[in-house]
Amino acid sequence: MQKQFWVIGGEYRDPEFQDLDLSTSTVHGPFRDYDEANHVWRERSIETRAQAAMRFAIVVSAQNPRASQS
Repeated sequence: MQKQFWVIGGEYRDPEFQDLDLSTSTVHGPFRDYDEANHVWRERSIETRAQAAMRFAIVVSAQNPRASQS
């Protein structure tokens, strides 16, 4: 299975980063490799560093090659 990388995040409503405000959520990707996703993650993190409740993460998912063959 081929891996895909995503950058997800947004503004959280609590200091433990458990309750994401869905109206602020963003998804970037998919990216083919970690380095590309890491570049976007760094950009988003730097752009929002003054907003203490913002957080982004890189998420990895596996793509089933048979799912795209229809």
